[in-house]
Amino acid sequence: VSPLHFQTRRIVLDSRRKVIYAYFQSIDKFYRTFASNAKSNPQSLQDDKHAAAKDQHGKNDYILTNLQKKCDRDYNKIDNVISSPMSSLLKALPPKAQSYAQLARFDKPIGTILLLWPCLWSTALASGWTIINNIDTTLSPTLFLNVAGDPSLLGLFAAGSFLMRGAGCTINDMWDAKYDKQVSRTVTRPLASGVISYPQATAFLALQLTGGLGVLLSFPQEHLKYCFFLGAASLPLVGVYPLMKRFTNWPQLVLGMTFNWGALMGWAATHGSLDAGNGLSVVLPLYAGGVAWTLVYDTLYAHQDKSDDAKLGLKSTALYFGDNTKPILLGFSSLATTSWMLAGYNLGFVEPYYYVGCGGAGAHLFWQVLTADLDDPKNLAERFKSNSLTGAILFGSCIAGNIGAMY
Repeated sequence: VSPLHFQTRRIVLDSRRKVIYAYFQSIDKFYRTFASNAKSNPQSLQDDKHAAAKDQHGKNDYILTNLQKKCDRDYNKIDNVISSPMSSLLKALPPKAQSYAQLARFDKPIGTILLLWPCLWSTALASGWTIINNIDTTLSPTLFLNVAGDPSLLGLFAAGSFLMRGAGCTINDMWDAKYDKQVSRTVTRPLASGVISYPQATAFLALQLTGGLGVLLSFPQEHLKYCFFLGAASLPLVGVYPLMKRFTNWPQLVLGMTFNWGALMGWAATHGSLDAGNGLSVVLPLYAGGVAWTLVYDTLYAHQDKSDDAKLGLKSTALYFGDNTKPILLGFSSLATTSWMLAGYNLGFVEPYYYVGCGGAGAHLFWQVLTADLDDPKNLAERFKSNSLTGAILFGSCIAGNIGAMY
């Protein structure tokens, strides 16, 4: 994730200054009135003191409560990827646990969802191969239960996506803490603000990676060795992605290669290798389509940060594409749609259900690009979050294609 713009924290700090100034003004007025009354009417001083203090205490509580509400409101105007339900859950945690949850972006689940979808697509298509190549048992209860993929694998991928996305965020903040300290909005992140130390973050990362390893070791034992090495092959990408914005104009490409690794893992976890069946001819187009998809949504998202990125000397496709962003992203949207369709064709889908769904996912990408306001952070954040729907449409397409192949 790229460094976020200054505007949010500036708004919050301005709000904070204004309300705190009003707060101290009210205190000053109270003591001036109190002192004046003490001089002019000393006998009533004792009787009025308690009532006045109680009244002022209520005013102070009101001012401070509204300060917090206003700051939260102003922050959420810009930080639109925060999920309100998850944010509420985060606030219910103990203070120290909240810091670790923030480090893992617990309150921003969209990243986990985007990491999960390619895993689910691949697992569903892997089941599709089984359905297409087992005609005599097409209507068996087992095959119908697995029409979306092996349920146990889907659950493992969900857990793994949550853990590994959090680990990626921890690594990102460990690399970027120096930059975060210079950006108003990110200065409050746990590592940048000093709430969590580097040794603590390292221990937390070890815990997250251990959890991810535990998920990987839970894959079917007969496929474990292959899946272990295939999964481990993604770790260099996870580690170096945060550095790419320092060296290349294409950090979003590296993010796409990282976030869509699940398009390879789902097939391998189901069949034991990418060579099984015609696996490579399916998963490579699926993976390429996912990478193109990521280039679309993360380039739009990066336009929120282009001013700060330029000031800090960081690179992104948003800055690199500049005024040509929309035509280029429409090209990547077409590439994603075509690649997804090719994966289904190579799998052997004959009925139109899968392809119609791919067209729907592609149309959603076109809508995102054509309606994006590249200078409006709220507009861009809404389109970024809408990619959970893009992924869901394609997953539904895989299921529909599998059902069509059963009859």
